[in-house]
Amino acid sequence: MKRSMIVIGLFVLVFALVIACAPAPTPVPTAAPPTKAPAATAAPVATVAPVATTAPAATQPPAATKAPEPTKAVAATTAPTAVPPAPARTAKGGIRKSTSGYKGTLNLWVLGYTPGNAFANPFDNAVAQFMVDNPDIKIDITGYPPNDEGFAKLTAALQSGQGIDLLRMASDRLPQYVAEDLVEPIDTYLTADDKADILPNVLDVTRLKDGKAWSWPLWVVPMGIYVNKDVFAEAKVDLPPQNWTWEQFVDVAKKTTFKRANGEQVYGFSGFIDPGVVNTWGLWMSEDPSVRPVTKDGKFGFNTPAAYKALQRFADLALVNKVTPPDFGSQKDADVKGGFTNKQYAMIVDATGPAAQFVAAKVNFEIYPHPTVNGNKLTVGAVGLIGVAKIRDNAKRQAAMDLGRYLTSSEVQADVPPGSNVPTGFYLAPGARKSVKIVAPLDKFIPMLPDMWVTPLIVNWAPFTRLVHPEYQNIIFGKVKPEDSMKKIAPEADKLISGK
Repeated sequence: MKRSMIVIGLFVLVFALVIACAPAPTPVPTAAPPTKAPAATAAPVATVAPVATTAPAATQPPAATKAPEPTKAVAATTAPTAVPPAPARTAKGGIRKSTSGYKGTLNLWVLGYTPGNAFANPFDNAVAQFMVDNPDIKIDITGYPPNDEGFAKLTAALQSGQGIDLLRMASDRLPQYVAEDLVEPIDTYLTADDKADILPNVLDVTRLKDGKAWSWPLWVVPMGIYVNKDVFAEAKVDLPPQNWTWEQFVDVAKKTTFKRANGEQVYGFSGFIDPGVVNTWGLWMSEDPSVRPVTKDGKFGFNTPAAYKALQRFADLALVNKVTPPDFGSQKDADVKGGFTNKQYAMIVDATGPAAQFVAAKVNFEIYPHPTVNGNKLTVGAVGLIGVAKIRDNAKRQAAMDLGRYLTSSEVQADVPPGSNVPTGFYLAPGARKSVKIVAPLDKFIPMLPDMWVTPLIVNWAPFTRLVHPEYQNIIFGKVKPEDSMKKIAPEADKLISGK
């Protein structure tokens, strides 16, 4: 019953987001220069803490059969633009000013953060403003990668109780952290303004144990298809319609798979596959509404004829249609994004975040919804959250909550508007508050929200995806049949879903 209520709530959630995230009447340019602030004493720069290097030991699922040796990615043809110095900032007050009285350091872990990248610059700018308003508080940022290894490092840090006070994470990680008592509920820190501004059904996604809200909702992140318009033009292929079908998707992927005169191979499609992400799942889960990892009655949902057909159809992109690189299924995230940027791949599937990265790199691209299959429209995604780790000190906990509120507000978008090193401003996806307005090209994701399936809120989601991953890889590599693979893991999958 509880799972059904969550599903119903999420349908309402995406509808509400379509309304709330509609573009403002006057569009905001995507590359406007930063608003010049009055001259002031330079803001303190956030200290970047080293990325954690060890993950906790864990029982590993059977290893996937080794994939073909990866094709070496072509070096970037354009050097990254030097990051300009942050604008001088002055204290602005309001929610930026912590009422905690805390003096000391807050450790913030940010998913996908590497100094200078699209995920780092918005947070660097935001914490610089927060520190100007709170000169006695220093914020250290630690980045962790968006893969299974990165999530393991995050979990280890939370379990140690050291070096982490806040964390940016996806909603599918929250149930485990709540079950293990690793994060703080935010209910007593929600103001009347917060409750009026945060979309209710987005906040409900964080309501787990005891009906409490266990994180600050930040944004909603669907997957889309990024189309490199230059590759299409080079291959003399017309762009498909936005309401395309799977057959049209495969057709253009074939036509944009070609060899250049210099011998360089171009592929029609790629995507990142890792136990920590579900980037590619929507392309085959669209086979039928029944193809979901967890059924309505709480069972493993990929052990069905519809799921077998769906998985084989997706694997055939590599095995039959030959539109993917030889190491498809085992590529690194950076290689997928880099191949798209460098015009090695005509299309990739990815979340909202890379849009800012591609704008900054001056990639000529368009964002498409997933192609329909049997008339079914679907994308997959999650809700991005700012969680507060367990903190004993009351003043420090209050300061962390104040920072969490600020980092999920409309004020942070005003402080970090679209500019030279933040092409879409602070927000990298449609925001979780009614007051947040996003800019192009992120607005292309808004029509996808009603068709977004949100990763399920189960405690064992991480071990579940680790169980599925090697089988998924081996299906793509052509080493196993989907039916044999899914039947093999079904008993263990059912146990993980039930929590027994």
